[in-house]
Amino acid sequence: MKDLVIFTGNSNDLLAQNICRYLEQPLGSAKVKTFSDGEIQIEINENIRLRDVFIIQSTCAPVNDNLVELLLMLDACNRSSASRITAVIPYFGYARQDKKVAPRVPISAKLVADLLTTSGADRIITMDLHAGQIQGFFNVPVDNLFAAPVIIEYIKQNFDSNLVVVSPDAGGVERARAFAKRLDVDLAIIDKRRDAPNQAKAMAVIGDVSGKIAVILDDMVDTAGTLTEASTALMKNGAKEVHACCTHPVLSGPAVDRINQSDLVSLIVGDTIPLSPNAESCEKIKVFSVDRLMGEAIIRSHTGNSVTSLFV
Repeated sequence: MKDLVIFTGNSNDLLAQNICRYLEQPLGSAKVKTFSDGEIQIEINENIRLRDVFIIQSTCAPVNDNLVELLLMLDACNRSSASRITAVIPYFGYARQDKKVAPRVPISAKLVADLLTTSGADRIITMDLHAGQIQGFFNVPVDNLFAAPVIIEYIKQNFDSNLVVVSPDAGGVERARAFAKRLDVDLAIIDKRRDAPNQAKAMAVIGDVSGKIAVILDDMVDTAGTLTEASTALMKNGAKEVHACCTHPVLSGPAVDRINQSDLVSLIVGDTIPLSPNAESCEKIKVFSVDRLMGEAIIRSHTGNSVTSLFV
């Protein structure tokens, strides 16, 4: 592990420190600051020549600042003759813009992938991509980790067997089915119609939720419109109580207020994105950590062992 060095930007310093604690490695010394006009300055303060470098940075809000920080850190390490540079991106921003949904619009996820590789990334480690096919946007290896083992362990420790796993929409059925199979519980699906961007209206529940504890599973929660509508629909269909789990707590706009006012008993989220002060004060929001999972992926990437075996 002597050749391993880990750096982080300003997006999620606590997660980076927890990962380093798990790895029993110090966090590398780097200066990341902003000039008065908004320009970002990066300076690596230690020798990384011929070393295996990992840069931990979520591209969460402020998305563009955190993305540029990551790009500049990649370039700085590349120009410092690192032997290999891995971008560890717990939350990959722009992932929802992975296709053309209207004429004359960009495929932003592909552009971000090109920027990362052009800046010097030799490998990407990320978690629960919004769309798995984004891995194909890169011309370098991508390890897409799954928070499923951590979430399943949390559910087993905190809920009884009277569960039903719920997909909040048709697109999440595959994920929810995998969870239901591993937990040996039933599956339900919310039939949803989206009226406008960031606005969703739940229409019907497919499956039996009567008298059961419903656990809604999703990869991220943004404005929480889907979650709140889904929780209302589940309670109307006889669910005993409703909880939700997600990996990425984006929680933008009115999300926290909606969660507080909803039928949700709890929202269990990962620490891939740091919570805002408003979200931290919300008693319904519980946090699980992905530090061990990401730390183990870094070790295996560094030593050349299998990352896939983490999820088998």
